[in-house]
Amino acid sequence: MARDYIRKLFSACAHMHSQGIAHRDIKPENIMLTSDGELKLIDFGLSKRQDHNKSKFKTIAGTPYYMAPEILDGNYDYKVDCWSLGVLLYVFTSGYLPFQGDNTKDVFYRISKAKYHFDHKEF
Repeated sequence: MARDYIRKLFSACAHMHSQGIAHRDIKPENIMLTSDGELKLIDFGLSKRQDHNKSKFKTIAGTPYYMAPEILDGNYDYKVDCWSLGVLLYVFTSGYLPFQGDNTKDVFYRISKAKYHFDHKEF
């Protein structure tokens, strides 16, 4: 089931990205499941269109646990949505967030250094 959901979400992102749109806040709360089992990506409040000259985004935006390291550097593009989907896959299959901490600063440090948790152990 996780495989099917992630495949559908990647398909939705591929469509958004082909239109030059980055969602920038993909997380479980922004995914709805219809009664017939289809997924809907919602809440485009932080989304942004990448202009025609492909300039990078600079604003730190999104939910900390799902942010890509590039967002923390303040120089990124729509591909950060793919990172968020990877975090979602991790959560779908393990039940845990890969980057945890006592506060946002700690979470950002762990993301930037790729210090993630797997089976309750830090790598």
